[in-house]
Amino acid sequence: MDAITIVPVGSLDIAVRVWHPNAPRTVIAWHGLARHGGDFEQLARQLGPKWRVLAPDIPGRGLSSWSFYPAQEYLYAHYMKVALAVLDHFQLDSVPWVGTSMGGLLGMLLAADSEAAPRLQSLVLNDVGPELDPQALTQMATYFGIFKRFSTFHELKDALKANYQGFGIQHESEWDAMAVSSARRLPDGAWSFHYDPRIAAQFIHDTPRDMWADWVQIRCPMMLIRGEHSPLLRPESMEKMRQTQPEMKILEAPGCGHAPMLNVESQVTPLRHFLERHSAGHTPSATPSLWQRWIERVKRRI
Repeated sequence: MDAITIVPVGSLDIAVRVWHPNAPRTVIAWHGLARHGGDFEQLARQLGPKWRVLAPDIPGRGLSSWSFYPAQEYLYAHYMKVALAVLDHFQLDSVPWVGTSMGGLLGMLLAADSEAAPRLQSLVLNDVGPELDPQALTQMATYFGIFKRFSTFHELKDALKANYQGFGIQHESEWDAMAVSSARRLPDGAWSFHYDPRIAAQFIHDTPRDMWADWVQIRCPMMLIRGEHSPLLRPESMEKMRQTQPEMKILEAPGCGHAPMLNVESQVTPLRHFLERHSAGHTPSATPSLWQRWIERVKRRI
């Protein structure tokens, strides 16, 4: 990353990793369940200097605070508040959103919400949708809800390689970098992962909802990237998504499971084209400010 910004949200500090801080265009990149914003390093570099990439660490992950109240704050409703606080901090009226796994679900919830929807210019979903394989979800909840302790750094790296083989990572140097950014040293000298094991509380405390009802409410341009061998987003679910949102662009990432790393040209180039086509980009003045939108709502009520 080129910079880091800390955004306070209540009692929590939200770390936002920034690439190309002076770029004319901005995109939000939001990571998955037990990852962090550093996963978008290669995406940011390949998008190039025209794009400022803001990649927050969700509470309980990476460099952000761990919550004292996981049952209340490791939930999508709270993550939505965090997301809007990040947009407000950077004075972003409306911005493209790229979300991997849970980050994509968060983007869907924002795009389907009548108040939050204007904040998203477009939405890129990385291997996620309104219907996910229940067995794969159960496996994720079980794995990430158990505290991990490794005697050596090498053991931690091997565990990463086993669990994230679906990312499609090809080079050992990339695994090395991922292990370094994912490791946390314990007081006894052993190793664990960067995240709070209590993040799995959302599988217990989050209120189930019909995501298909949210899905049909989304009006912004969308792109879906699916790993060819994804265990989480099944082909039939992808087809139903296409039928209910026929304008959505679809890209299948060969050789990937859950979820493509967005680190190779075959993934980044079509993503860049989508962002450029659907970016207000242009200039900040091209998008009505929050104040202007508030004035318009007042006028309609008069």
